[in-house]
This record gives sequence, C-alpha cells and structure tokens, in this order.
Amino acid sequence: MDDAVDRQILAEITRDGRATLAHLSDAVGLSVSAVQSRLRKLETRGVVTGYRALLDPEQVGTPLSAFIEITPLDPAQPDIAPEQLQHLSAIEACHSIAGDASYMLFVRVASPRALEDLVRDIRTAASVNTRTTVVLQTYYENRPVLPDAAPAH
Repeated sequence: MDDAVDRQILAEITRDGRATLAHLSDAVGLSVSAVQSRLRKLETRGVVTGYRALLDPEQVGTPLSAFIEITPLDPAQPDIAPEQLQHLSAIEACHSIAGDASYMLFVRVASPRALEDLVRDIRTAASVNTRTTVVLQTYYENRPVLPDAAPAH
C-alpha cells in the first residue's frame, strides 16, 4: 500500500466499518465520488475483504473461550486437520503454528461441559492430541489492523 490517501481511508474504515462515504470524504479531503471509487478499488484488489458486526460473546451465549493446541496422533498422517475441523462452528480461528503443536485453535462455547464435548469432537474428527488453555479474562481482541504509515520498500 503506497498511497497515503488509501492508507487514511483504510485507517478510517478499520476504526468504523460503518463510516459513511461523507465521513470518509471529510476525513481524507476528497469528494464522496473519489472516496467511493478508491474504496471500490481497494475492495476489488482484495485489500478490503469484507465488513462484519462484532458480537459480545456473553450476550450470544458463548462466554467461555479457550485456545486448543492440536498435534496429530500419527505424525505420518496427512496434514488435513483444518479441513477435518471446519464443520465445528465453535472454532473461530485455526492457525498453523511453529513449535510442538501443529495448529492453535481459538474456540468459544457456552460452558465447561460444552468445551469438554468440543475437545472430544476435535480429537475424534482429526485424530489429534489436544492441549487446552481456558481464557479467564480478555483485555482486548479484534483490534483494528491499521495500514503502515509509510510505504514498504
């Protein structure tokens, strides 16, 4: 990203995905149509991949979150755990990681019993060992990804 105006537009929509074109126009000093054109180009290029609502996990019934490391039972088995676990909607994120484990999952569930059931389902679906760390308190998450202030060379 080497355009300062595009970076400024991205910073604004990262802070508020519902920002109006008029607000963006005021923030970057361009006309509404120029901002709309730039925003469309950013979406077309895949820089902006979507917009979404952030929900309060407690309000929607999934107050318990945890990180689950998974390691294949047989190191020679095919590495397809992400595909094997994709159907489990309690898994919010699946990251390939360096270290002893192969993947780190971030999950949200309703209760300790639901977490126990999910861990069992993960082990069965992907033939893996697990190591679970329960989150006691989250200080921040879903922080905006802001573009670099200067172009990378």
